[in-house]
Amino acid sequence: MGKTLDRFYKNQPLIYKYILYALCIGSIVFFFPKGSEFNYEFETGKPWQYEDLRAPFDFSVLKTTNQLTVERTLINSNKDDYYKYDSAIVKEVYERYNVAFIDVFSADDYNANQLRTLSSTGTKILNQLYAVGIINNPGNEPQGLIYLAKNDVQQAIEFRDLVALNEVESLIEDFLNKNQLSMFNAAYQELFFDLIKPNVFYDKERSEKVIADQIAKVSEFGSTVQKDKLLITKDEVVKEEQFELLSSLRNQYQSELWAGNNYYYILIGYTVLVALVLLMLFLFLKKYRPKIYENNTKVTFVFFNILLMVFITTMMVKYNEAYVYVVPLCILPLLLKTFFDARLALFVHVLTILILGFVVPNSFEYIFLQIIAGIVTILTVSQLYKRANLFITVAQITFIYLVGYLAFHTIQEGNLSTILWYTLGLFLLNGMLTIFVQPLIYIYEKIFGLVSDVSLLELSDTNSKLLKELANKAPGTFHHSLQVSNLAEAAANEIGANAMLVRVGALYHDIGKMDNPTYFTENQITNMNPHDDLEPNESARIIIDHIIKGIEIARKNNIPDRVIDFIRAHHGTTLVYYFYKKQKDIEEHVNEEDFRYPGPLPFSKETAILMMADSVEAASKSLKNPTFMMIDEFVDKIVAGQMAANQFVNANITFKEIEAIKKIFKQKLTNIYHLRVEYPE
Repeated sequence: MGKTLDRFYKNQPLIYKYILYALCIGSIVFFFPKGSEFNYEFETGKPWQYEDLRAPFDFSVLKTTNQLTVERTLINSNKDDYYKYDSAIVKEVYERYNVAFIDVFSADDYNANQLRTLSSTGTKILNQLYAVGIINNPGNEPQGLIYLAKNDVQQAIEFRDLVALNEVESLIEDFLNKNQLSMFNAAYQELFFDLIKPNVFYDKERSEKVIADQIAKVSEFGSTVQKDKLLITKDEVVKEEQFELLSSLRNQYQSELWAGNNYYYILIGYTVLVALVLLMLFLFLKKYRPKIYENNTKVTFVFFNILLMVFITTMMVKYNEAYVYVVPLCILPLLLKTFFDARLALFVHVLTILILGFVVPNSFEYIFLQIIAGIVTILTVSQLYKRANLFITVAQITFIYLVGYLAFHTIQEGNLSTILWYTLGLFLLNGMLTIFVQPLIYIYEKIFGLVSDVSLLELSDTNSKLLKELANKAPGTFHHSLQVSNLAEAAANEIGANAMLVRVGALYHDIGKMDNPTYFTENQITNMNPHDDLEPNESARIIIDHIIKGIEIARKNNIPDRVIDFIRAHHGTTLVYYFYKKQKDIEEHVNEEDFRYPGPLPFSKETAILMMADSVEAASKSLKNPTFMMIDEFVDKIVAGQMAANQFVNANITFKEIEAIKKIFKQKLTNIYHLRVEYPE
C-alpha cells in the first residue's frame, strides 16, 4: 500500500495536485466558524460608522454577564435543601432499646406493672424523637422549609421540626415532667445516652443537582425587540445598551442564516472563494515558479503551511477572538523566504491573509496590519542563519504591529487614553513566538528534505567529516575546491545570486575524486602520471566517473539534493577534450559521446557560476608567468568556449551577469598571482 501511494505521488503529479487542492479547500472551509458574516463591525464607545440600523426581524436581547450572574446568585441564595431520613437507623435504635431497657430498669427493683409503664414511656419518647427525625448538632443549616425524603416519599417540613442531637436531653426531661415521671429522669438519661443516634442527613448530591438544573434553565435571553425598531443612528456612539442590542442581533442573524438550506449555500460561497484564492497560488507557481510547481514535495510544503496558519488562527478566534494577534503569522513568509524566495513568500502570505479575512474580527484592520508586517518581514530578513538578524527582524515586525495598532486606535478614538494596553502585550508575545521559526526550520528540513541557509552554513564548515576526508585523500582537489568556492562566492555576490549555496556547492563538487585521486592532475605530487599507461578512452571514463562517484558519496553522507545538483551539473555536457584529442590521434572515427560528461546542463545562476569558476580556476594552473593581458584573454576564452557549447541555455543568467562574473574572476586571479603594475625605472 505504501509503495503504491509513493508511486502515485511520483508518477501522477497532476492528479496529486488536484487531490491536494480539493483537500486544502475542504480543510479550510471545515476550519471556518459556522456562522455567517455580520456586515457591521462595532465596539463600545466608538461611533457607528454605517447608516441608521433598524431591526431586520424580531429577536431576543441577550442578557449581560452581570444579569446572568445576579440571577444565578439569587438561585443559590434561595436554594432548596434536601435531606434523607434513614429508617434503618431508627429500626436499629428500637431493636437495641429492649436490651438497654433491661440493663437500666432491673426486674429486681420494679414490679411487672411498673416495668410495663416505664417501657411504654420509653417507647413514646422514641416515637416523639423519631417522628420527624434527629439531626446532628446543626451549624449554619437553613431555618426555613427543607425537603425530607422518607421511605421514598418527599415532603416539605420546617427545619426547626427536626430534633437536634443536643436537644434530646431536654426533650426527655420535659416529657417526663409532663407525665409526672421526673423521678426517673436520671435513669432515662442513662438509658438513651448511648442509644439515640441522628438519622436525618443532608443530601448534598441531590441539593447540588437541583441547583444545577435551576441554573441551567436560566434563559440567556431577556426582552424581545420588534422588527423595524430603530437600533442606532449614524455617527451615534455605541453605548452599553446599544452594544447589547447589536451583539444580540449579530448572534441571532448568524444562527438564523445558517439554519436550513442556507447552511449549504453559505458553505458553497465559502468554498468558491477559498478555491479562487488557492487557484491563484497554483497559477502563480505554474507560471513564475515552474520548478516548485513540478516538485510535489515543495507544493505540499507550501499548502501545509497555509493550512497550519489558518487552523491556528481559526482555533484562536473560536477560543477568544481578542487573542487573534498572538498568532505569529509572520512565521509563514519567514519560512518561505528561507526555503524559496521573497516573491513567493510575500504572495503566499497575502493569499493566506485574504483567507483569514473571512474569520477574524475587524477584518480590514487585521488584513492591513498583517500585510504590512509581512512586507517588513520580506524586506528585512536576510541571512537568517545569523542569530542577530532574526532578533532584529522580529523586533521590526513587533514595532510595525505596535505602530499600526496605535494608528488605527487613534483614527477610531481620536486619542490614546482608552487604549487597551494588554493588546500591546499580545503583539510582544507574537514577536516572542516568531523567534521559534528557527527550530521550525530544522523540523521542516527533516520532514520535507528541504535545505535552508542554516544547513548550508553547517555544510560549509571545512572541519566536517566529508571535507576532512577529501583533504586527507585528495589534498590538491580540496585546495582546488576552496579556490573555486572563493571565486564562485564573489561572483554570486556580484550578481545577487545565492552566495552561500554556490559556496557549499563548490566545496563538494569534486568529492568524487576521492576514489582515484592520483588520476587528477592537482593530486599528482610526482612526475608519474597513471594516465600514461591507459588508453585515452579509459582515462576519459575515469575522469567522467568522478561525477557519478561524487553523487554516490554525497548521498551516502546525506548531502542534500540541492547541493548534489552542483556535483551533477558542474561540467554540464562538455567534452574531456584532452583525451578526446589523444584518441583522435590514434583513430579517425571516435564516438564523441564516450568523451562527454553526462550532464545535465547548469539550470540556475548558481550552477552556471560554479561551472565557470571551476573551469577558470583549474585552467589557470597552466598559466606560466601570467600578466594582466594573459588573464584577461584567458578568462574570456574559457567562458566563451562554454557559451559556444550552449552550456548556459538552461540557466536563467544574462550576458550582463556573465560579463560581471568574468570581471570578478579576473580581479580574483590577479590577486592570486600577486600581479602588480610595472612602474617605470
